[in-house]
Amino acid sequence: MDMIQKNQTWDLVERPEKKVIGVRWVFRAKFNADGSLNKHKARLVVKGYCQQYGVDFEETFAPVARLDTIKLLFSLAAQKKWQIHQLDVKSAFLNGFLKEEIYIEQPDGFQVQGQEDKVYRLKKALYGLKQAPRAWYNRVDAYLFKLGFEKSLSEPTLYVKKSKDGTLLIVSIYVDDLLVNGSKDVLVNEFKAQMQEVFDMTDLGIMTYFFGMEVNQTDRGIFISQHAFVLKILDKFSMQNCKPVNTSMAQGEKLSSIGDHVRVNEKEYRSLGCQEGARYIKGTLRLGMLFKKEKELKLVGYSDSNWAGCIDDMKSTLGYFFTLGSSVFCWSSKKQQIVAQSTAEAEYIAAAAAVNQAIWLRKLLHDLNENQCDPTEIMVDDQSAVAIAKNPVFHGKTKHFKIKFHFVREAEQSKEVSLVHCCSQDQLADILTKPLGTARFETLRKLIGLGRMHEAVAAQPKGHDRAEFKSSN
Repeated sequence: MDMIQKNQTWDLVERPEKKVIGVRWVFRAKFNADGSLNKHKARLVVKGYCQQYGVDFEETFAPVARLDTIKLLFSLAAQKKWQIHQLDVKSAFLNGFLKEEIYIEQPDGFQVQGQEDKVYRLKKALYGLKQAPRAWYNRVDAYLFKLGFEKSLSEPTLYVKKSKDGTLLIVSIYVDDLLVNGSKDVLVNEFKAQMQEVFDMTDLGIMTYFFGMEVNQTDRGIFISQHAFVLKILDKFSMQNCKPVNTSMAQGEKLSSIGDHVRVNEKEYRSLGCQEGARYIKGTLRLGMLFKKEKELKLVGYSDSNWAGCIDDMKSTLGYFFTLGSSVFCWSSKKQQIVAQSTAEAEYIAAAAAVNQAIWLRKLLHDLNENQCDPTEIMVDDQSAVAIAKNPVFHGKTKHFKIKFHFVREAEQSKEVSLVHCCSQDQLADILTKPLGTARFETLRKLIGLGRMHEAVAAQPKGHDRAEFKSSN
């Protein structure tokens, strides 16, 4: 309530004929990375579900950075030996100015004595309003522009301050958290002071914990893991003493959703993520990802697919990895939308997904002053898929390919990407598409930079010489 009064968020007025929206208090506990209690938090929230589009709000937008972008910043910071700092804006949404005329009820426990029939007219946003995230984003966007930052065209939450000599500062916005890194500590500290002049912020210092990720920044690189988050899930389902396995999937086992087996409780299964979602786990209980300095900052991709891996609908699974100088920083594994009629088609579709991601990453690196002059190599272990991409042929075996996948050929001709055939033993993306034996799984795990911190430092191959690393194992 003190913050609301400080920001001059509302005025007490007579009840209008226009609809008045209700409010409620939300209480939650915030925890540290080690699971200990940080603080108890109370927040006044507007019942935004009562708002009507076109009446109470128009445009909505939440400034949420992609996780791929954040991991790219990890890789870039490790390459340049920069430290990533974190700022937390207190009651960020209370800083956004509203265009619409919104009236809310007086909150429970804080009614003005003798004026209980009056309501508040909002001058700034409150949490819960549909337009609150966009109002905050517009405010911080305008201020960063005033400070000389340029917004990335490919990532609206990424801001870069440049000079003739190179990049000075990089700022990434994740709702009310700001991640900041730069070429000099004095520039970072100056930026912090400028932000604190306008916004009430907490300087969290060097980034150590973000969105369930524990971040360890050392001279050897940046190591991310989710030890505490995994322990939280295991504790919730009483699995602290569960037996570990060496691989994430059993070989030779074909799962089906069709049959007379007992169905699981879908609600309980979805709750496995403990709000954030288990899909965000980046490693296992004791493992994490290491980003470290290398000689060359070169973007390289790995694309792979199985064929008809799902026995229910016979659709294939695609997967891709991208490296930038050190370990893998970007990956994806998902089922393809169509049924591939051959292994070549399945691999070609997977390559198309990797090409789309590569082009976006190249644009992002351009905005960060890290231009990729040469075509981005994408490693594919299927010769037919590479041949189809490089040669504009049309014959019976490819006539049914959807036109959108032939964007790969256009990217090849424009020299943005280059599909390169590699041996199946050197295909990193195998780990994303199919069950593997223990030896193969552990080899690929080391190649992508996943492991305990001391193991990742020792095992990570230099540059992109994967063949040399493989032969040494």
